[in-house]
Amino acid sequence: MFIDTHCHLDAAEFEADRAAVIARARAEGVDGFVVPAVTAAGFAALDALADATPGVARAFGLHPMFVDRARSDDLDLLADRLAAPTVVAVGEIGLDGYVDSPDLDVQRRWFEVQLDLAREFDLPVILHVRHAVDAIIQTLRRARVCGGIAHAFNGSRQQAEQLLKLGFKLGFGGTITFAGSRRIRALASDLPDDAIVLETDAPDMPPAWARGQRNEPAAIARIAAELAVLRGQDVTTIARLTRRNAHQALPRLATCSGSV
Repeated sequence: MFIDTHCHLDAAEFEADRAAVIARARAEGVDGFVVPAVTAAGFAALDALADATPGVARAFGLHPMFVDRARSDDLDLLADRLAAPTVVAVGEIGLDGYVDSPDLDVQRRWFEVQLDLAREFDLPVILHVRHAVDAIIQTLRRARVCGGIAHAFNGSRQQAEQLLKLGFKLGFGGTITFAGSRRIRALASDLPDDAIVLETDAPDMPPAWARGQRNEPAAIARIAAELAVLRGQDVTTIARLTRRNAHQALPRLATCSGSV
C-alpha cells in the first residue's frame, strides 16, 4: 500500500468527483493521503475533508505563492490549527524563486515565522522549494526545525544531501516519469533507501502519461513502478520503503489519518 505524501484533495478541481478520485486511488493501492493547506481560507474545508475521510492526514500552512493575500491574523488562525493533535505537519510553506510576485523578501518573512511555529509546536515541515533550494537550506539551518519533507525536489545531489542531513525526506512524483528529466531521474535512482517518499501534487504536476490532464493520487502506483525500474528494486520494496520513510518524516501519520 502506498502513501501520497503531497496531494491537494481539497482543491476545487476535485469538487465534482472527489469521492470517485479517492476510490480510484484506493483501487490502485493508495491508502494514505497527506493534504497540505495553501491559504487560511481553506483551513476549515481541509479540516472537514480530513474528519470525514479515513486515510486523509492534514497539514496547515501558508503557501509562498499566496502570501500576498495573507493577513497577520492568518498566523493566529494557523497557530490555532497547529495546536490540534490531529495535524501532521506545517505546510505547505517555503520559497518560490520562479514567480515574481510575491517577491522573495516577502515570502521569506512568512516562511521564517511559520518555521518559528513549527518549532513551537514541535511539528515537521512540508516544504515548497521551487528555484530556491539554497535559500531554503540557509533558512532551515537557522530555524532548526525537526525535519519533514521537501516536496517535488528537483535540486542537485549536493543540495539533496544537505536537506537529508537537516532531517528531511525528498518527495518524488510525476517528474521522474519523463525521459527528459535526466537529473531528477538519476537522483531518484541512487539516493539512499531512507531518503525518498512518493507524492503526486494532484491536481498539479501530472506524470508523462497524463500530460495536460488533471493529476490524481491514483498515479502513485505507476510512479512507484517507474521508481522501481530506476532503482532496480521491485514495487513491493518501493511501497515498503517509501511508506516507512513517510512515517519517519511525519510521525503523527499513524494516529492522525485513520488508516495509514
